[in-house]
Amino acid sequence: MRHVYWIGGGSGAGKSTIARRLAARHGWRLYATDDVMGDHARRTTPDEAPLLHEFMAMDMDERWVDRSPQTMLETFHWFRGEGFGLIVEDLLRMPPDTCVVVEGFRLLPRLVQPLLPGPGHAVWLLPTPEFRQAAVTGRAAPDGGFTGRTSDPERANHNIAARDHLFTERLREETARLRLPTVTVDLRMSEDELTERVSGIFGL
Repeated sequence: MRHVYWIGGGSGAGKSTIARRLAARHGWRLYATDDVMGDHARRTTPDEAPLLHEFMAMDMDERWVDRSPQTMLETFHWFRGEGFGLIVEDLLRMPPDTCVVVEGFRLLPRLVQPLLPGPGHAVWLLPTPEFRQAAVTGRAAPDGGFTGRTSDPERANHNIAARDHLFTERLREETARLRLPTVTVDLRMSEDELTERVSGIFGL
């Protein structure tokens, strides 16, 4: 997988934006893991992805309102690596003569590391809580999005923000332990600067 570059990280960190920029600049193929979540869910069985299928059976309040952020973190299927093998399957079906930039929160450091041909092929973007809040607010749906379909959207949004903060801190610890590169993304960093930081890590 020498032709694959990975951009993981927390929610709202700018992964999609930077991946699109790099793909356009270098003529790379873009693979957004968010775009294939529905397909991957349909391709799994309860035995292969038990947490995913438990989640699919829940109603909106059970998913986002009734559980603590810590429980949400520990039981969220994509955070546990369920379906990651399907990402790899998809990538292996792509022709290796064109580089691919893969982006998404599903790219867990411990799962990506064994696939790296060497340094300079992966980075994790770690947003500060303030940056994530600004990003989420900027792309909020007029109808309130999926949390608007819960009985308590405010609590649901609070739970998701707290869960995502815990996930970012877990990524920070795991990348440090595995000695993988990260970029902390805060409100002072422009898209241009973040693009150049990632380009530098990739050796472009």
